[in-house]
Amino acid sequence: MAFLLGIDIGTSGTKTVLFDEQGNTISSALGEYPLYQPNIGWAEQEPEDWWEATRTTIREVLSKSGVQPSDIKGIGLSGQMHGAVLLDKEGNVLRKAIIWCDQRSWAECEQITSLVGRERLVEITANPALTGFTASKVMWVKNNEPQIFEKVRKILLPKDYIRFRLTGEFATEVSDASGMQFMDISKRQWSGEVLEKLGIEKDLLGDLYESPEISGRVSRSAAELTGLKEGTPVAGGAGDQAAGAVGNGIVRPGVISSTIGTSGVVFAFSENISIDPKGRVHTFCHAVPGTWHIMGVTQGAGLSLKWFRDNFCIEEKRTAELMKIDPYVLMDQEAEKVKPGCEGLIYLPYMMGERTPHLDPNAKGVFFGLSAKHEKQDLLRAVMEGVVYSLKDCLDIIKEMGVDVGEIRASGGGGKSRLWRQMQADAFGTSINTISSSEGGALGVALLAGVGVGLYDNVPQACDAVIKVKTRQEPDAAAVPVYSKFHSVYAQLYRSLKQDFVDLAALLKN
Repeated sequence: MAFLLGIDIGTSGTKTVLFDEQGNTISSALGEYPLYQPNIGWAEQEPEDWWEATRTTIREVLSKSGVQPSDIKGIGLSGQMHGAVLLDKEGNVLRKAIIWCDQRSWAECEQITSLVGRERLVEITANPALTGFTASKVMWVKNNEPQIFEKVRKILLPKDYIRFRLTGEFATEVSDASGMQFMDISKRQWSGEVLEKLGIEKDLLGDLYESPEISGRVSRSAAELTGLKEGTPVAGGAGDQAAGAVGNGIVRPGVISSTIGTSGVVFAFSENISIDPKGRVHTFCHAVPGTWHIMGVTQGAGLSLKWFRDNFCIEEKRTAELMKIDPYVLMDQEAEKVKPGCEGLIYLPYMMGERTPHLDPNAKGVFFGLSAKHEKQDLLRAVMEGVVYSLKDCLDIIKEMGVDVGEIRASGGGGKSRLWRQMQADAFGTSINTISSSEGGALGVALLAGVGVGLYDNVPQACDAVIKVKTRQEPDAAAVPVYSKFHSVYAQLYRSLKQDFVDLAALLKN
């Protein structure tokens, strides 16, 4: 029997999963690592931590499965998008990677806009300049750490650094590269115009592939370190959102995903390139060759709930450890005791700035409407509801762009919570489905690798072979109008606080 390996390099950890041809999980392993925040709004990680987690989880998966390395026919890579991994001429990492949620490069966004022109930038890259994208991070290093920038010989995304360690190849693929802001999105190739205007040499970037294409093979040294067979094909893979979409079956019009991971994403398939002229949502190349996707992103989705867990749910964590269950199970039980709307308590999940619909790195998290009546469980539910309101903002814009929304599938860590799925059904006013596999990105890139090595004819056929709808939750008719009313207040709060966020950011700089 043939097997496929999916490796997902996330923000909190790397998950490696081994699948058979039917998409069944044979074994999996997770390796965690830290996030460094040396200043407010900064976010960095050590690429070596990603590689160590990848190496050890591959060995663990092989050991637990008993599968022979020679039976693994292909490897797919998924990863957190937008990071900047800078290598010197020997392939050594020059500094910690500046990752997706870092907000330091606001001045560089203005610089990029000035150099390229706002309309021209959107025309080429399908998006305005954002602090989240790789280009502004690279320009920040160029402006603030010239002694490092002059040594740069390769600029890689997180998953593509792992590709380099596995295969020795400097390569990427269109879905992840779309988020660097160095690509011509309609032509699915690097933009010579953007690179020239920013003073970035094209040779600094990796070779560009479609997602299912084979981009390299496991080297002898990587085989010795991981236990994989030398020569095993490694597919292009995908950025985490496109990978998760493939793993969720979002490969045809009308099927939308709502994903709650560290960030939150509403993701829609598009057969043609479609750009929001206001730049509130992103248009990128999809992992399905010749197609695109539209996605709205909220920066602090699962991150907000994890922050609340780590700072205010110490008892739940200890109890869960004794019960050998996930602490989020206990947190869900507490939140379920609170009525929708949390008695007027509203949370803005802008802990790492925001993308959709505000594009504001100065935005901060807020609890609004707090009274002496509220207890910890109210704050807990308010965090969950605030994330759902932010996802509704994303969905509303996608609908506004004329995208058909026939079915919404929940995924990510938040998709495992029945309560969070019900909140989405109630706030969106539509049913929420889950599918038979919960492996998301790892499954998606395993399927892409399967297409690349010929186990499946194409990406939609691969998804049809392994993905089935498992559960369906309908909106609660009584909760729908409640969430509609409170979402209106939620949306107004940002407008009311926008200048206050600017003033606070100025104070923090002094």
